[in-house]
Amino acid sequence: MKTTFSILVFFLLILQSNAQQQITLEACYQLVSENYPLVKQRALLDNKNALELDALNTAKLPQLNFNAEAWYQSDVTQIPIPNSGVEPPNNDQYRATLSVNQLIYHGGSIDASSKVKSAQLKTQQKQLEVSLYQLKQRINQLYFSILLSNESFSLLKAKEIQLETKLKEVKSGIQYGTILPSSDKMIEAELLRIKQQFLEINNNKKVLIETLSSIIGKPLSISTIFQEPNISTSLTPTAQRPEMELFQLKKEEIESQELLIQKDNIPKLVGFASGGIGNPGLNMLDNTFEPFYIVGMKLNWNVFDWNANKKKRESLIINKDIVNNETEIFQLNTNIELNQYQTEIDKISKNIVIDSEIIQLRKDVLLATESQLKNGVITTSTYITELTNLFEAENMLVTHNIQLELAKANYNITQGH
Repeated sequence: MKTTFSILVFFLLILQSNAQQQITLEACYQLVSENYPLVKQRALLDNKNALELDALNTAKLPQLNFNAEAWYQSDVTQIPIPNSGVEPPNNDQYRATLSVNQLIYHGGSIDASSKVKSAQLKTQQKQLEVSLYQLKQRINQLYFSILLSNESFSLLKAKEIQLETKLKEVKSGIQYGTILPSSDKMIEAELLRIKQQFLEINNNKKVLIETLSSIIGKPLSISTIFQEPNISTSLTPTAQRPEMELFQLKKEEIESQELLIQKDNIPKLVGFASGGIGNPGLNMLDNTFEPFYIVGMKLNWNVFDWNANKKKRESLIINKDIVNNETEIFQLNTNIELNQYQTEIDKISKNIVIDSEIIQLRKDVLLATESQLKNGVITTSTYITELTNLFEAENMLVTHNIQLELAKANYNITQGH
């Protein structure tokens, strides 16, 4: 019966372990690109662009206008021939017309405007991608801070277990008179301080997890397992960032605007028809309501624009130079940042080697201190100090390891991987 119960407990523990939520750094990157509130703007920009393109294309459709007028004239046209039998028009006149205008030739200006709108959409969508990409470094900071909290908790737990074991030995020594009385009180006080440190670590971890959860749009808890990433870097200064694509799209947008400006001064041919009823109609000498219509074509051509288009083109050339300058500055800053991360990676790697040597020395000192404590040569305070020194050395090694992985992750993000 006891064996059956043990097997049942074993399987329950396995099921609980499998059911426990796990997450990786790459999953956080993917989730933020899917769930961050800024992502909603993608669909909004698509809908906005579709409406603007539809509005532009309506210029190719017939344009209908209805107009109704009534007016009184102080004078009218009269034939200066006595007894001609032709009555002059009435002073009060009326007219209602329905006009139709059809753009026949526009020189490709509508299509050029559509290309500008499409280029603007691509730029705006890429800007969203850039903003989401820049969140990755924030995710790195949160994720590795959580990992550091886990490691610090584990080290602190090991220190607590070691102190609890030592407390039993000290109490036994006090009982047999080999260790001074009240020595156990110092260990108990240190254990209480450790409990305070546990509370601080857990509170900080809770805030970090809640913040990360809000950014990636996925519920996370204090029990979530954050898997340690295995990060490798290629220490080359080549940047493949979405910002570079954004700069290229900005230049393409400027080029589409240049094409549109070229179309502005092209003649435009419009066909029109107008029909209605008026008193008088087209015959000004007929004082009755008569229907009428007019059909024709008209050509619009802005022959001289006072160099307005030339100035617009010059302005766009300056804009393109500005984009080129922004690209150059971005590449410079990126290379500087990559060099800083590479220097940091080298420095932390050297510190880790030194940390390992310090830990070994601290362990040797603590081992000697334990023997001295048993023989009553030193006080409990000295032992706790040496144990704390070892804990701090181990904590520094853990911190440097996490900092190294964080620096590698930030290097990759800066590089564009």
